[in-house]
Amino acid sequence: MAIGKVYLIGAGPGDPGLLTLKGRDCLARADVVIYDYLANPLLLDYAPATAEKLYVGKVRGNHSLPQEETNALLLEKARAGLQVVRLKGGDPYIFGRGGEEAVFLREHGVPFEVIPGVTAGFAAAAYAGIPLTHRDVTASLALLTGHDHPERKLSSLDWEKLATGLGTLIFYMGMSNLKLISDELIKHGRPAATPVAVVQWATLPRQQTLVGTLKTIAEDVARAGVEPPAVIIIGEVVKYREELRWYDNLSLFGKRFLITRPRAQAAGFARLLQEQGAETICIPTIEIAPPEDLRPLDAAVQRIGDFDSLILTSTNGVEAFFARLAANRLDLRNLAGVQLVAVGPKTAAAIEAHGLRPDLVPEKFQAEGVVEELLAQGVAGKRILYPRVEIARTLIIDKLQEAGAEVVAPLAYRTIRPKGQEEMIRRLLSAGELDAICFSSSSTFDNLLAMFGDELKTLQGRTEFFSIGPLTSETIRKHGFAVALQAEKWTIDALVAAMVDYYNKNRGQN
Repeated sequence: MAIGKVYLIGAGPGDPGLLTLKGRDCLARADVVIYDYLANPLLLDYAPATAEKLYVGKVRGNHSLPQEETNALLLEKARAGLQVVRLKGGDPYIFGRGGEEAVFLREHGVPFEVIPGVTAGFAAAAYAGIPLTHRDVTASLALLTGHDHPERKLSSLDWEKLATGLGTLIFYMGMSNLKLISDELIKHGRPAATPVAVVQWATLPRQQTLVGTLKTIAEDVARAGVEPPAVIIIGEVVKYREELRWYDNLSLFGKRFLITRPRAQAAGFARLLQEQGAETICIPTIEIAPPEDLRPLDAAVQRIGDFDSLILTSTNGVEAFFARLAANRLDLRNLAGVQLVAVGPKTAAAIEAHGLRPDLVPEKFQAEGVVEELLAQGVAGKRILYPRVEIARTLIIDKLQEAGAEVVAPLAYRTIRPKGQEEMIRRLLSAGELDAICFSSSSTFDNLLAMFGDELKTLQGRTEFFSIGPLTSETIRKHGFAVALQAEKWTIDALVAAMVDYYNKNRGQN
């Protein structure tokens, strides 16, 4: 069997958006992913669902797998002919033991490739608003480890040169030796008033930045309870933080939201929230499934040219309809002369992605808006196709039929409750670390309630419920729960805008 190949990939400092494109593409081809503590688990989503995913993280005092066993694992998987991704936090060759692993692989004849990543020191400074060099302050910097090789002592560093010969100093893994580092630099000539920043969980919404001086920073950190993982930045450049900080000024910085919509649709929602500094956890409470019997939908699709209008009220409905159009060996030409109606802009965009532009998008992005505008056109004697979800309201069918239309409404898809999600959500709820749960439909709430029942009552006052629109809000309130926020328009963009406004107002009141 041909030997496989190992890719040593820098996962970056934590923000999944900082993974390189080449790293992402290699992950997409991986047979095995062996990942570290500081590699964001969200990056595993780039790997194939069939890929084996093995955690070998190391935390101070708790090594999931000793380095020697990690090396042996890389060798075993490569010799099995597999494409192996070794996903390492930051950059593999900067205090990541990537060099040791590369030497081991070369010695055992295993092909490897190194894909650099954004190292934590550079990212921590950028996200904290600290330029590591500035021509008015310094043109030199050094990267150092504050947790040296066990056979050498940190005190063996040339402290005099470090103290006076370099501008900016960045210490990795130095929290347990912070007082020693500060004392040695002061003793060897660095002014005690030199600014210091400690950046914990850099680039993530839980990032915390503490600023002090060489004289005070150890006590400041102990008082604030800041713990690893953290990067220590020492130098006059730290003074720029208050002027240049941007990340922790974002409207949703530090907020943690649970997204309950289907995974395929959650990515865009999560991205919008992350752009505002939020941490998002995507655990769907519904999944999209085809109807148990596709024959009624197929029969309608095969006669699509006989209809005057086609009403699509969700992106899921769009995808279900066009999938059956293709399955029945039909194409866009068969829709000539059929009025396309989209319930709102997201549904319209989904239709446009298939090469067609909707003829009607109502001003009210819900069933009532569709009915109002079609009734204004006149529907008597018209034949209308309305592929729908299993639990859809009958408003469109009832109102249009009352006005004299023939409405054919086959099931296009169902929403079902995913299996195996309860424990993950229960841990989040019991920890009390969620600022809000975001519901994009009544069914996302109904399924969460079915999972936990009265347990959800314990969230009142700790975790808020945000709703995409009035129907979802009505469902939540019907079960005795409060809705803290509702979008003005029934879209994800509007919900995110409302969340930003909500927290900006609350911030102004604090």
